[in-house]
Amino acid sequence: MGSKTNGDDIPQYNGPDPSPTLNSAGGEPRGVHLARDGDGGTGGGQGDDDGGDDDDDADVNGTLPQTTSASTTDAPKKKRKKNKKKKTSPASKQSCPPRVPVSELFPLSEYINGEIQSYDSAYTNTARTTAEELRYNDRQLSQSSTFLNDYRQAAEVHRQVRYWIQETVKPGQKLMDIAMGIDDGVRALLGNSGLEPGDSLKSGMGFPTGLSLNHGVAHYTPNPGQKDTVLQQSDVMKVDFGVHINGWIVDSAFTMAFDPMYDNLLAAAKAATNAGIKTAGIDVRICDVSAAIQETMESYEVEIRGKTFPVKAVRSLCAHDIKHYRIHGGKSIPFVKNSDQTKMEEGEVFAIETFGTTGRGRLVDDDGIYGYGLNHDTPKQVTLPLVSANSLYKTIKKNFGTLVFCQRYLARLGVERYLAAVSFPLHGSSEIKSNEVKLNCLERNGIVEYYRPLADVKGSYSAQFEHTILLRESCKEVLSRGTDY
Repeated sequence: MGSKTNGDDIPQYNGPDPSPTLNSAGGEPRGVHLARDGDGGTGGGQGDDDGGDDDDDADVNGTLPQTTSASTTDAPKKKRKKNKKKKTSPASKQSCPPRVPVSELFPLSEYINGEIQSYDSAYTNTARTTAEELRYNDRQLSQSSTFLNDYRQAAEVHRQVRYWIQETVKPGQKLMDIAMGIDDGVRALLGNSGLEPGDSLKSGMGFPTGLSLNHGVAHYTPNPGQKDTVLQQSDVMKVDFGVHINGWIVDSAFTMAFDPMYDNLLAAAKAATNAGIKTAGIDVRICDVSAAIQETMESYEVEIRGKTFPVKAVRSLCAHDIKHYRIHGGKSIPFVKNSDQTKMEEGEVFAIETFGTTGRGRLVDDDGIYGYGLNHDTPKQVTLPLVSANSLYKTIKKNFGTLVFCQRYLARLGVERYLAAVSFPLHGSSEIKSNEVKLNCLERNGIVEYYRPLADVKGSYSAQFEHTILLRESCKEVLSRGTDY
């Protein structure tokens, strides 16, 4: 989920965040768990089939010994073996649609490592400890904290859901059905429906599923009451969704297109994201990552219907760090060159994403609302003029905390009458629009902030790719890396 900026106001300093950063995280060497197949099956847990077999009682000639009466022999009676119940083997394959919790596919709760990348040699002189100490610290952290395993489990959920999307989503499907399929898949694989108060804070969606089409660049999700949008053969769709466990959010995105003429546009965004990941590291300056992204992105061009377009880096969105229960932690990485000297730090988690477009690269707010999020510094006690707004605030706090949510998620919880028809102009239009009265009350009082869909000029096309990375002391781990991108 991209961090919005003013296209003409590229951040020059990301300032130190007052919240503490994580320590370095470790884990097992890459590939330890890759012996498992892609669906995570372990092949263990087979039961014992005793079946009351008494072949051991036969003599060497294969004949059973002659039985004698109990009154004429002191030989003890042979106790009959009890048939043991066969143990149920854990699931070893994901279903379609995905509904098997990943905890069943990984019964030992040891999840696959992300892609391990070394830091650029230019930054190796920043090492603070010896190689032996690094290995020891990595082991200690992985044993004493669930942080890294939570992240790897969330990444596995993301991978399995998106593999299903890539295999099954086709033109002719409604965006609402696609979004609901993603949401349902994530919750099923986490084993948490999120319907009871507080459940969604344990695990669930990291933010609303984004399905932005064509010139719609980011932050669009279908909501109740909207006109159905049907995916077309000519569409370019950005699929952006997050998975969290205990507040640690995996943010990863990809682009789908069904016409090969868009291939270079998708390739540009993917290559730029990988360039950002390669450049990122401890003590690396934000400006250096931005420069690598823009240089890679704008080295591409794409021919669409006989016309050649240069691929431009979007100026109005940024990559960002991720904090506990906060998708945008405070540091931003623009996709264009800048002079920001802020450094990445050990233990930080970043969503490295890029957006490329055939349009202007400067985005405007589109119609509708994507989602809402509680401000992280909201006071504990809040008194609002509307009693119903107070009730809604309590519901949001119990179910989402500072996670971004959307109207679709409120409706799923059974929250009613948060919408009402009110007249107000939008972008100079006198058209009657639907105004979220209770949510609007929360926004006006500084309790929540809202996010609008972002779009480039009509007729343009855009693409996005994104991964979540962890800057460990000895290496960087691309947590969300898969066989697809």
